[in-house]
Amino acid sequence: MALNVFDHDEYRPPVWKSYLYQLQQEAPHPRRLTCTCEVDNRPKYYGREYHGMISREEADQLLSQAEGSYLIRESQRQPGTYTLALRFGNQTRNFRLYHDGKHFVGEKRFESIHDLVTDGLITLYIETKAAEYIAKMTINPIYEHVGYTTLNQEPTLKKHLPLSPEAPDGPTPAKDDCNAEERLTSLVRRATLRESDLAPKYEKVHNFKVHTFRGPHWCEYCANFMWGLIAQGVKCADCGLNVHKQCSKVVPNDCQPDLRHVKKVYSCDLTTLVKAHNTKRPMVVDMCIQELETRGLQSEGLYRISGFSELIEDVKLAFDRDGEKADISSNAYEDINIITGALKLYFRELPIPLITYDAHPRFIEAAKITDPEKRLESLHEALKLLPPAHCETLRYLMAHLKRVTQHEKDNLMSSENLGIVFGPTLMRAPELDAMTALNDIRYQRLVVETLITNEDVLF
Repeated sequence: MALNVFDHDEYRPPVWKSYLYQLQQEAPHPRRLTCTCEVDNRPKYYGREYHGMISREEADQLLSQAEGSYLIRESQRQPGTYTLALRFGNQTRNFRLYHDGKHFVGEKRFESIHDLVTDGLITLYIETKAAEYIAKMTINPIYEHVGYTTLNQEPTLKKHLPLSPEAPDGPTPAKDDCNAEERLTSLVRRATLRESDLAPKYEKVHNFKVHTFRGPHWCEYCANFMWGLIAQGVKCADCGLNVHKQCSKVVPNDCQPDLRHVKKVYSCDLTTLVKAHNTKRPMVVDMCIQELETRGLQSEGLYRISGFSELIEDVKLAFDRDGEKADISSNAYEDINIITGALKLYFRELPIPLITYDAHPRFIEAAKITDPEKRLESLHEALKLLPPAHCETLRYLMAHLKRVTQHEKDNLMSSENLGIVFGPTLMRAPELDAMTALNDIRYQRLVVETLITNEDVLF
């Protein structure tokens, strides 16, 4: 029998599990129990389902006729507050009801009481019928077998392997088996080489946000149905991965941002940007530094003198719109201070600073050490706390700033001057009181100054 190189590794679309979907179809439907008489002081955002101030016992009696029936009553214990009484599982359940423009009893907010009850009945029914099943959903997920990036793709190897004619029945010579295996190994090796030529594989956590899915959706981690009417799960804002909220807690930190989701360059998380564009560093940093080193190293007051803010905004918009195709040459911006301003603005607008909030205290502690050798050792340890993309970008920037200081005779920019300029830009402090933040400024300057002077040792 001919060797099929895909017997074990070929990607096959997952079989989406239908159990929870079927349960959603079976869930009780909401039945509004209307009040037949006029009720005084009915809130304008409730309809005929409002029965005024009736007791729990009265509500229970009214609702006992049908599963899924519901009404709203004013609380007798706390007048001015409202309760949703809902019949489920042959008993009446009472929920404190809120309204702030939308109706809610928990995290989810609904346009109408009918939608709230529909979603509630689905959730109650599924979580009652399938509690044990839901608890085990994250065991043996499809995600670990195929990865979310391949869910809708053809198998890579299958695309590249030449189609071979069907082998005749009977044993196949071992040589053919060997050739097939060699061919597969060669393809894998070539693919690996191509990957290693690209940017390093930075780890990135997913940026999950609660999401409402239109139409039936299945979790791309566990392959189970995402139940409910709204906010059925979470979606990664950077790569588009759709999963249950509980599954999001166990998804690996392997977000692969998609340019369809990452629409900006400025104000975008640094690791997200480099992964989306498959680069080692943000293109803003590379392009601005290359432009500066081509025509600006001898410019007096480089980085200290500000360019026109309107033109700096123009550069920002060009990067956001055109990415690496943005034109920042002397033909477009003759004043080199526009380019330095655009680079500094990029670092200022990072949602997480280049020297991250988590690492900030360690860098400040290192700067306070008076012994030069111990300070370097402490800075070296602090650098290990930075995410890889942040550390690589910082290394590249410090090497550039050191080259700036080598032209100090012309540009008048020493490492101390550059530390004053870049300290607060690269090391925005976490939420601190004003006095602590003020005291940190001199240490921020000292950190950057030391990184520039010793970049060849520290990185």
